[in-house]
Amino acid sequence: MDKVTLQRIEKLHPFVREEVKQIIKECDKALTRKAKIRITQGLRSFEEQERLYAIGRITSGKKVTNAKAGQSIHNYGLAVDMCLIIGGKTVSWDTAKDWDNDQVADWYECVKVFAKYGWDWGGNWKTFKDLPHFEKKNFPIKKGLAKTSWKALSKLKKDKDGYVTFENN
Repeated sequence: MDKVTLQRIEKLHPFVREEVKQIIKECDKALTRKAKIRITQGLRSFEEQERLYAIGRITSGKKVTNAKAGQSIHNYGLAVDMCLIIGGKTVSWDTAKDWDNDQVADWYECVKVFAKYGWDWGGNWKTFKDLPHFEKKNFPIKKGLAKTSWKALSKLKKDKDGYVTFENN
């Protein structure tokens, strides 16, 4: 795991940090060291979310998100975007390439690992597919697990560090 990825993981919600580290380790192992995962985005501030939302609407460029500030799971530290680093230097978002020649696209090897841990992949969305995006599907709230939604997260109390709390809500 590279330094950049570790730094981004440390800013995620404490609920998912260790799990994301384990996912990355499993992905890197599955990719047989030819490709490695880099987390390109984790926790995103509301200000950063507003800047991204403005792209293609207020500023020039192609739309990159349909989520306003507070409407992205990134804003709660429960989502990551990723890319693959090939040979330690080349960045790739190619979802079809099989660098380790095991007959399975490397990207999809990672999709399977994230799914095993209960993460939703943006590539499965019906509209506005977001191939680099993964978000935690369920989180502990009340007496069980609740489906992740920005609406539910926005109603939760925050701890002293600004992360939503799942206990006693």
